[in-house]
Amino acid sequence: NPEWLPGLTSNQTKLANGGPEVHHRPKRGWIWNQFFVLEEHLGPEAQYVGKLHSNSDKGDGSVRYILSGDGAGTIFIIDEVTGDIHAAKSLDRERKTHYVLHAQALDRNTEEALEPKSEFIIKVQDINDNAPKFPDGPFVATVPEMSELGTSVLQITASDADDPTYGNSARIVYSILQGQPYFSVDPKTGIIRTALSDMDREAREHYTVIIQAKDMAGQVGGLSGSTTINITLTDVNDNPPMFPQKNYQLYVPESAQVGKAVGKIKANDEDLGINADIKYSIINSEGANMFSISTERDTREGIISLKKPLNYERKKTYTLHIEGTNTHVDPRFSYLGSFKDTATLKITVGDVDEAPVFSIDHYIMDVYENSPSGTEVGAVTARDPDSRNSPVRYFLDSKEEGVRLFRIDESSGLIRTTQPLDREDVSWHNITVMASEVDSPSLLSHVHVTVQVLDVNDNPPEIATDGEVIVCESSRPGQLIQTVTAVDKDDFANGQRFSFALPSLLPVNPNFTLKDNEDSTASIIARRRRFNHLTQDLYELPIVVWDGGEPSLSGTSTLTLRVCPCQSHGRIRMCQGEAFLSSAGLSTGALIAILLCIVILLAIVVLFVTLRRSKKEPLIISEEDIRENVVTYDDEGGGEEDTEAFDIIALRNPAAAEELKFRRDVRPEGRKHCPDVHEFIRQRLAEADMDTGGPPYDSLQTYAYEGQGSPTGSVSPLDTPAAQSEQDYNFLDDWGPEFQKLAELYAEADSDATT
Repeated sequence: NPEWLPGLTSNQTKLANGGPEVHHRPKRGWIWNQFFVLEEHLGPEAQYVGKLHSNSDKGDGSVRYILSGDGAGTIFIIDEVTGDIHAAKSLDRERKTHYVLHAQALDRNTEEALEPKSEFIIKVQDINDNAPKFPDGPFVATVPEMSELGTSVLQITASDADDPTYGNSARIVYSILQGQPYFSVDPKTGIIRTALSDMDREAREHYTVIIQAKDMAGQVGGLSGSTTINITLTDVNDNPPMFPQKNYQLYVPESAQVGKAVGKIKANDEDLGINADIKYSIINSEGANMFSISTERDTREGIISLKKPLNYERKKTYTLHIEGTNTHVDPRFSYLGSFKDTATLKITVGDVDEAPVFSIDHYIMDVYENSPSGTEVGAVTARDPDSRNSPVRYFLDSKEEGVRLFRIDESSGLIRTTQPLDREDVSWHNITVMASEVDSPSLLSHVHVTVQVLDVNDNPPEIATDGEVIVCESSRPGQLIQTVTAVDKDDFANGQRFSFALPSLLPVNPNFTLKDNEDSTASIIARRRRFNHLTQDLYELPIVVWDGGEPSLSGTSTLTLRVCPCQSHGRIRMCQGEAFLSSAGLSTGALIAILLCIVILLAIVVLFVTLRRSKKEPLIISEEDIRENVVTYDDEGGGEEDTEAFDIIALRNPAAAEELKFRRDVRPEGRKHCPDVHEFIRQRLAEADMDTGGPPYDSLQTYAYEGQGSPTGSVSPLDTPAAQSEQDYNFLDDWGPEFQKLAELYAEADSDATT
């Protein structure tokens, strides 16, 4: 290191006239240079670094030098008198490259600073003491086989801890120590490349390469390090499949099952993975028609399976041309040839003693029901397929339930019944017939036989009904009660055409008649007017029904008809009693509304009766029977405008009064129905009928009417009424349940009048 001296200079100026010298304040300052110290010093004495010196120092020891900062007093020591600095320890640049220290000069006597504190640096100078290293080694690399010359494999990089800015200590050069002549390395970049072309993985797959890195640019005396690279050649499809031999033989018995494997064949491929995948195929029609081949993925074997049954008696040998082809072909290596190979397989069919063979796979037979035991059903036929044509015997599978109904002749295969069969019980029977050779009874074959039981007309028809037939009390003569149909257990040919009639041996039914609709249905029609469930609520109606079979069968069914008060809801009729019960489930509010309706109606009736009595009392002149009195008067009155005298309506004749009646053919507007109104009216009517002491207040008395047909005419100024015709009250039935009881009362009155 060049020594530097911090100096202190003194400036003196002489006067021009030779007078005494004038001393100026001296200007003190440090003169700096950079200190250097070599690393790794191993000498017996401390390594000299440099010297500090102030120009205030006269050499008399009055100046004391002190040092502070990095390593002061431990690594770096200063002589307080001379200012010499030494390194007391060996330094390592790779651990610390420089040190920052502070120097100061003091007056030894006064300890005053002669110079301000100054900073300087001691740099550790590098030497080549670190060899190159490969921190990521050893390495693993791959390269495809058959690669071209100079194909890049891997780039490696070494590191050197020495100073790259000083000398050649960190300048690295790469070289190959092992791996030639297959690989090479670039000296500057460290890139490893192939040194040979078309290296074959099948010949050699793994290579070990050792690379050296040397500093000092590779010169003598430089330090070096090495690493290992394990290089593997990866596979490409550069080898075709090959069969080990060209001709193979295989023995297959004729009893081999269709779809099962009968043999295997394999072609070898030196490649790996998908490059060695092989697809097998049978390329000649003789073999492809009878056999198939598939590839087993794990073993890459060709599995040969049977497509059709073999028959030794028909064909004893087969020749198969089998081809094995790579499924993944690399076009870069097409120049090597086609990637496939062929082999010939000769299959010999072996003769096997086979079980008998039936003429067909499934038999379908039929027999009429009720046929006597022993009736022939049909026959099955089986034969020995072998060349010796052994006799065959037949028997039924005893494990099946239907075997008790049939038997089979063991020599001819003829099947017969063991008892009459009923089609309505079981219409189809399934049985299994087994056949075996007389010479080899252990060899069995089976065939399924289905027996259909044919129908005969042996079941009479019946009326189909789900329950009682409802007859409404308001039914009229000719009214349809219900349409009935019939059912028959026999099949369509015999059981689905029906005709109906009432029994001819019974007297004519006065209540109902039956009409055959000629479409396998019949209509029940009422013959009389009105029914009463209180008088009779149940009627029985026997009906005879015939089927259309040969011969025709008939059956008699008795229907039960129940009489009910009905209310009409479209086509659906419901008994009034049931409807009332169903209404019992109404809410409390609805029940209260019904009760209020009854109370209000009663109040209206009472008020109406009271008013009628008050109006009629002025006309009564005696306590005697009112029906024997005539009201007399001699007052012309005030004419039609006099509305206070009396109700002139009572004097009008029936023909005029008829105009004020409600239209009977028009249904009045419905009001909320009170269930007990009809009962109230019935009670009041009965009381009036039982009272013989006076007329009913609602009767109409007509006077001043002398009758009709008199030559002199009527003496009354009022119009002559027409004769009242007999009324038909059937329209009340259509007005709903509110007028049902009124209709019944009129009907009873009509009946009494007729009687």
